[in-house]
Amino acid sequence: MADGYLEKRYEEVFGKGAKKTVVRHTSIDALFEKNRSYRGYKKDVEVKREMLERIVAVNTKIASAKNQQVLRFKLVTKDSGAEFIVQNMKLGGLLPELHLPFPDTEPEAFIIICSTIPENKFVDIDLGIAAQSMLLKATEMGLNGIMIGAFNKAKLIEAFDLPYEPLLILAIGKGNEKIKLQPVDEGEKLAYYRDEKGVQYVPKIRWEQLIIK
Repeated sequence: MADGYLEKRYEEVFGKGAKKTVVRHTSIDALFEKNRSYRGYKKDVEVKREMLERIVAVNTKIASAKNQQVLRFKLVTKDSGAEFIVQNMKLGGLLPELHLPFPDTEPEAFIIICSTIPENKFVDIDLGIAAQSMLLKATEMGLNGIMIGAFNKAKLIEAFDLPYEPLLILAIGKGNEKIKLQPVDEGEKLAYYRDEKGVQYVPKIRWEQLIIK
């Protein structure tokens, strides 16, 4: 093939001076590392409905117990009720003295996860798979999130006219915190904590100690 053919062909198709798009693949381990639970978010990064739709779309590719696919999702953005959710949820149960989220760091986009059937162990299996998979997708997109289990179900059902019971909420945004994993030995304290600079540490038992001998 003649020298420079590909470069010339690229310019013919996309125009002279067009920049090539380089796709960089992120390893699954890197995504796991970055996928932390953020309780504070940047206000200058808006999460639009289309972005939430991309995140929910992963549910067409992941496992489902008995392949029942009973989960349904309500998308909520800044313009469609995010503030109401903030007023009816709780974050940072292990850090009650901080009253999280801090003012002006509240999340402004949410995915309410519901089930079309009563909750059971198979629904819970799907719930865990779906929540983790969606947060990994958000991380891949350069966003962050957190699973929220402490919220007022009755008020959310009424406010958003939900036909099904909400089981879990995902907050999605651009994280505004520093979070670090802290390797610990089995038996040590596992509660997350923050230092005087606001850095949050999340203790994780060393992998060698997770294996049954």
